[in-house]
Formats: sequence, C-alpha cells, structure tokens
Amino acid sequence: MRRFTLRTGIRWKITLAIAAVGALVTVALSLVVHSAARVSMLESAREVQLERVQFISRNAEAGRKPPMGAKLNDPELPSELRHKAQSGRRGTYIQERPRGGLPEVWAAVPLGNGQVLSLHTPFRESVNLLPDLDRALVIGGLSAVIAGSALGVLIGGQISRRLRKAAAAAQRVAHGDPDVRVRDAVGGVVRDETDDLARAVDAMADALQQRLEAERRVTADIAHELRTPVTGLLTAAELLPPGRPTELVRDRVQALRALVEDVLEVARLDSASERAELQDVALGEFVSRRVASLMPEATVRVVADEIVSTDPRRLERILGNLLANAARYGQPPVQVDVEGRVVRVRDHGPGFPEALLREGPSRFRTGSTDRAGVGHGLGLTIAEGQARVLGARLTFRNVAARGGVEREGAAAGAVAVLWLPEHAPTATGSFPTLKPPQG
Repeated sequence: MRRFTLRTGIRWKITLAIAAVGALVTVALSLVVHSAARVSMLESAREVQLERVQFISRNAEAGRKPPMGAKLNDPELPSELRHKAQSGRRGTYIQERPRGGLPEVWAAVPLGNGQVLSLHTPFRESVNLLPDLDRALVIGGLSAVIAGSALGVLIGGQISRRLRKAAAAAQRVAHGDPDVRVRDAVGGVVRDETDDLARAVDAMADALQQRLEAERRVTADIAHELRTPVTGLLTAAELLPPGRPTELVRDRVQALRALVEDVLEVARLDSASERAELQDVALGEFVSRRVASLMPEATVRVVADEIVSTDPRRLERILGNLLANAARYGQPPVQVDVEGRVVRVRDHGPGFPEALLREGPSRFRTGSTDRAGVGHGLGLTIAEGQARVLGARLTFRNVAARGGVEREGAAAGAVAVLWLPEHAPTATGSFPTLKPPQG
C-alpha cells in the first residue's frame, strides 16, 4: 500500500515550528497574566471595600445612619461571611454571579451591639479593565507570533539556500565533475551543521574519486600488460597446423584480444581525457553506408537527413556496438532510423533487462538470462562513453508487446536512441546535451 507523503521545505517547517511555539507561549502567558491581573484587582477591591465598611461602622457606632449601600443585618449577606462577622471578625467575600454577571465584592464588620454591618458593590473592573488587558495581550501575542514567523522565514530561508547549494554541488559531483567542492558552493560566514555536512560530502567524494581512479588505473595497467602476451598467443595460434583445435584456440584468443582492447577503451573513457575529432558529415548517408558494411541484413530508413559536426570514428563505434548488441541479444529484423540528429536502432527480441533500463549499462553484466549467453557486457558501456565524448545522449527503452503493457518478458523489441547535440563539443570538454522531447 502506497504511503502518503507531504513534501515541504525546511524554511516553512522552521517557520511553522516557531509560529506554533510562539502561539503556545503567548496563550500560556496571556492566561497567566489575565488570571494574575484579575486576582490582583479582586484583592485590591477587597481591601478598598473593607476600608469603606470600617469607616461606615465607626459612624454607625457614633449614632449616625449608615449611608446608602451599607446595611445592618442584610439578609442577602453570604452565610460564610455572616458567620465570620457574628464570631467577631471582619472579612470580605467575592460572590460570583451566574450567566456572566458581574461578581459582587462583600465586606462585613461586627458592631458592638451584636449587629453586622455589610457593604457590597459590583466588581466593575472586570468590565472596564480586563477586556482592555485581554485585547492588549492578544495584539501583543499576535505581533510576537508574526515577528517570530518572519524571523523563522529568514533563518529557514538561509538554511534552505545553503542546503540547496550543497545538493546542487553534490549533483554535479555525482555527474562526474571532480573539481566541485560542496563546502565552497555552500559559502557563508556563519559555520553550522551544513558546513559539517559539506565537508563530509567533499571527503566522501575525494575518497570515491581516489578509489575510482585507482581502479581505473589498475584496470588499464592490467589490460595494457595483457596486450603483449595476448598478441604473442595470437601469433603462436597462427602457426598451429590447420584443424578444429586450432580454430578453437584462434577463436578464444581473438575473443581475449577483443576483451583486452575493450577494457583499455573503457579505461580511457573513464579518465575523461578523450576529445572528439570533429568533421561535418551527412548523418543519413553516413549511417546508411556504415550499416550496410556492419550489418547488411539490417534496414535503414532516413526520415530526415542533416549535416552534423561529430567524430565519424566514434560515431561508427557507437553504431557498431548497438548493431552488435541487437544481433547478439535481439532478434531480426533490425531497423535503423535516422531523423535529423536522432538515430534509432531497434530489434524485435525480448527487450532490454529492467536493470539496464533502470540503472543504465553496466560493465561485465550482460543482462537477464533471456538476453545472456555470450559477450562480456562492455558494448553498451563503450557506446555510452563514446556518446558522452561526442556530447550526445544514449537512451534505452523497450517496445511494449501488442495488447500488453511494457514490462519484463512482455517487450516486443529493444530500442536504443542516440541523440546528437545541436552544437559540437568544445575543446574544453563542455558538451551541450540534447534532451529528448517530452511525451
């Protein structure tokens, strides 16, 4: 079952985290401030109310009539406060009103004649001051969240740009540019984990480059050292008397010599030191003549001819390897189409292996069992390397069988497509790549 994934940038993740934390902190502080302010106002109202009722009690004891609002033995006096006053103690009480009504602030003191003097007034600060305080807290909280989000965008954007630069540089390294350094591409004055990641990637790239260079050098040295004994074997095989054993020896020596030459060619292509020797050629005419000499039974169709600037020797090598691959692993008929700067080679066999379509040609791997049996797997690798020298692109796909989808075992042929560039490769090794059309 396919899992749903949501892709977002690190900038927005940081911004969302800062905004969420800011909102939570703002809400918590607002609740604390609101509660503390209300408690403080109530305590202040209690003290004021108690001072008032004490002043009125002194006048009442002097024989004066209590002013309006103060009452003797008020029947509405809360029982808790009444019992406290009857026990000879003064006190205050907050009486909450249902349905959002204003709370009442009560104060009561005992008189000398056994009566209780009480006074109560609504707590109007809750209507006048607390809403203003809440409004100020909301405005301040929103301002803090917005400011924090803006700061998160700036910080996240900086980190995101550095990571994108690092990813772009790593992609260039992956495409074979050994001079790129991720740390230099990231730049910046402030040092953080991005620089540690960049240095780690640079170290990994250097280690891989050294290992690949060592492997390429060892492969080239081995192949070069094998040329002399293989040439001696070939010469000795020519001196053997005629017969079936001699033919078998000559055949195997020829195959070994071809393998050594192919390995040397792969090593040269891996070194990225090869340069194309350019000539202007009519592509359709060139392909027709080369196919006629390499595989006479193949059919050539020139849809549109065009003059291209390329290396004829390397182009012939690519074409020869594609035709040899079609003859060895495919089935006839083999068809070659030329359309402008595009050359297609198709056979009608079981198609390319899924691993080749997914990962590209791999040396010393001939594919699945239905396309295996002979060969050492360097033909398409050399063709791809030579195409890279020409600044061209070599792609592979299968043709779906009739009434079925394109999948392994259901192909009706393999198609290799060579896309020659519009501009010739430069002497500096910068090769414009012709991308295939979409769709």
